[in-house]
Amino acid sequence: MSKQTALFDAHKEHSGKMVSFAGYELPLHYGSQISEHHTVRQSAGMFDVSHMTIIDIEGESTINWLRHLLTNDVAKLTDGRALYTCMCREDGGVLDDLIVYRLAADRFRLVVNAATREKDLAWMQGHKPPGVEMNELVEASLIAVQGPDAVKLAAQALREVGQPMDIESLSRFSAVEAGDWFAGRTGYTGEDGVEIALPNAQAVALWQALIAQEVGPVGLGARDTLRLEAGLCLYGQDLDEDHSPAESGIASTIDILDPDRDFIGRETLEDHKMFGGRYSQIGIVLDGRGVLRHGQNVERVGRKIGTVTSGSFSPTREVSIALARVDKTFQGGCDVNIRDRLVGAHIASVPFVPHGQARE
Repeated sequence: MSKQTALFDAHKEHSGKMVSFAGYELPLHYGSQISEHHTVRQSAGMFDVSHMTIIDIEGESTINWLRHLLTNDVAKLTDGRALYTCMCREDGGVLDDLIVYRLAADRFRLVVNAATREKDLAWMQGHKPPGVEMNELVEASLIAVQGPDAVKLAAQALREVGQPMDIESLSRFSAVEAGDWFAGRTGYTGEDGVEIALPNAQAVALWQALIAQEVGPVGLGARDTLRLEAGLCLYGQDLDEDHSPAESGIASTIDILDPDRDFIGRETLEDHKMFGGRYSQIGIVLDGRGVLRHGQNVERVGRKIGTVTSGSFSPTREVSIALARVDKTFQGGCDVNIRDRLVGAHIASVPFVPHGQARE
């Protein structure tokens, strides 16, 4: 049976269409996925992402362990800073992608995907050395506020609930703590915004304060089209254990600058970072009618060359867009098999909507 977040009743009160997702009952939309998408692009929307797993790690061996566990190098972080990284197997396959925050020299916070929670925790416990403690925050909610007006409106809502964290002075990929409240400025939509972690008992009050600031609630449907427009990967579709980060378009998460850093999977990951892997990720835009979807074959001159990993209609660009994994990159056009019909498409730059603005 699916779990409910602390905001379940609030979703129902706003006519949320509830569905099961990653073991939780979460809103797919609140009436119009397209309208919610535009709300984020034009002003500000908020998402209940309390299903995400928050793990605090501390101890004298924490930095050295995370430098071994993760593909990106946490040694370059200062207090209050964050980075995007992957956690990989020895063969380079991606176990998960995540955000890691440095809270202090020996204290870090990881936010990992809900669907990979048990796998991630087991992997981390299996590799955890002495001198490191892990603590999962099970009584915390997580609300993401995204859009060009997000930070300004979220700051006002925080003041209304008596928690005036200084989020307006945060730079991108940084965070601030205030007791058992936490705010990070990262995001998953291509827009500016903050993710606020707070005790479950106070989540509804913040949600209502955000509503009072005319921040619109947004469901899973619009979250997916927003992140696809931004060219951001979804674990289980664009990322998986069978492919390395470089084969999935995020070679930037592999840091090989320190030749002495022995992180898990380094031999394969360094090779893929420098020379490329077996596959490449590309962006494509459909020329004809139809909608690009996960699993569709990409063809060129009558031969299959890859597969769509994520695809959807782009409300901002008003065309169908997709990320695809192909055998090798190419220039020009291709075809996508949509219900046994070949439809023309062409290579496109990713992100499709950089910084919230559609490309010409």
